[in-house]
This record gives sequence, C-alpha cells and structure tokens, in this order.
Amino acid sequence: MIMNYITKIKANISIFSSKKTTNILEGTYNSIYKGKSSNFEDLRTYVLGDNVKDIDWKASARSSTTLIRQYIAEKKHNIMLVLDTGKKMLADTQSDENKKDVALMSAGTIAYLANKNGDYVGAIYNKENSVSYYPFKTGIYNIEKILSIYDCDVQKTNYSYLENSLEYISKHIKKRMIIFIITDLEGMDRVQENIIKRLATVHDVMFININDANMLGNNVYDIENSIYIPSLILQDNKLHELEKKMKEDMYNKCLKKFEKYRVSVQTIDCNKEIVVKIINLLERHRYASIS
Repeated sequence: MIMNYITKIKANISIFSSKKTTNILEGTYNSIYKGKSSNFEDLRTYVLGDNVKDIDWKASARSSTTLIRQYIAEKKHNIMLVLDTGKKMLADTQSDENKKDVALMSAGTIAYLANKNGDYVGAIYNKENSVSYYPFKTGIYNIEKILSIYDCDVQKTNYSYLENSLEYISKHIKKRMIIFIITDLEGMDRVQENIIKRLATVHDVMFININDANMLGNNVYDIENSIYIPSLILQDNKLHELEKKMKEDMYNKCLKKFEKYRVSVQTIDCNKEIVVKIINLLERHRYASIS
C-alpha cells in the first residue's frame, strides 16, 4: 500500500513544527495517557484528586462509600476517531483550506502519534445513515486505510449523522477509549448533551472543531444549498456582524454543554496550526481531567 496520507502527515509535522515542538507534542501525548488502562483489577476508596471517571457508582451505592475502579497499568490505549462525513466538510475554512483536508490531517496527526506510542487506533463515521466502523488496530497501514476511505466517502450527497456514530459507540463498544470527535461548529451544536454525558462518564472525550469560512469575499459558495451567495448579501456589514454573533453564541453554548463533563474543545482553521492546536487540546484536557 502506498502511504500517501502518512507521508503528507509526516511532512506537515516536519514543515510546520521545529524539533522542539515535535518533542513537546509527543511528550504531551504520552504524559496525558500514562497509566490508564482498560483492564480492571480492584476497587478502593476514593481520595481527593482521583479521576471521577473511575468512580464505580453502583458499587459505591451498595457500600455507602465512594469507590474507585483500579486498573492494571499497560502501555497501549484505544484511540477512537469519530469523523463527520456530512457534505458541509467539503466547504472551506476561514483560511480558504478545504475542511475535509484539515479534518484528515488533524485525525491523521493524532493517529500518527498514537501509532508511535504503540496504541490502538479505530475509527467510526456515518455515511448515508449507515455506520462504518473500523476496529482498533496498530500500525500505519491501518491509519492509511482509515484516512483514504474517509477521504473518498465524504460526498456532496451526504448529510451529517454524527450522533448515530456516537450512539453506536455508546451501545456497542465496551472498551475504554480516548475519543476524538472531528466535526465543525454545527456538528458540535447538534450533539445532544445526554450522549456526551454517557460517553464522558466512561471515556475521555475531546472535540476538534474545523472552522467554517465566513460570508466574506467574492464567489462564496453555500455547500449545503449548492448555490453561490448573492453579492448583495456578501457586502452587507450588518449581516456579517449578525453571522459573527450567531457563531460566537453557538460556540459558547457548546462549551457550556461540554465543560460539565470535562470535554475539551479545540478549533483548527488550517494545516499549519494543527500541531500547536493539538498540543493545546491535549494540555487543556489533561488539566480538565485532574481538576
């Protein structure tokens, strides 16, 4: 298999980061997940500073004492990539890059780090209201396959069924996971709080928000409705301000929805900022998990 996507990811990391930044990226990834495992060993009494995700609520209720699940430390973890295949991912970011390409590079960077750490990588997305699930495996061939098939499966006829993918995970995949949900602002807004609560109680959950372009410039194309936006609208400053305000309100609404469950969010606009933004996401999630 030709490693087209892996080659692009390695090049992107090399071009847009120094050796020091790359080392920080790898070190940040390793430090966040150090000591986690999916192999249950025993229960013990909760002490201040323990991760609330490890509380066994049923056992705690029976004993009238807050109990923590202990796990046997192991090196490998399960990294789940949840990808949005809606046709909106064919639109552009504010930096005039294709959203799907930025999503691919973001997912690929995370998967590449996981592979270097010896972790398992799986993926799930929804195409034409049907779930495509790629079980956890190791190796760059697995990553290349996931990225190449996703690239082909994002079509202009697709609608976003992101919640279907999350429901599938909640109901059918029992392994403990670190879940990266890669979508856009609209996709984050559509995810219901109840499914986030169910997932975040058991797993680590993070969102990557691929930033949408604004209604500015010339020949702006509305991918959802398959039309060019009339120039009269593009030149209306009041509409631009209204759009900006609506996006800010939606984003803050999403943050409020997620922060209750220690779910971290990072917005990415272009390929050159992926490395730094992923470092920020991992750091933010680490501090949220121990707070």
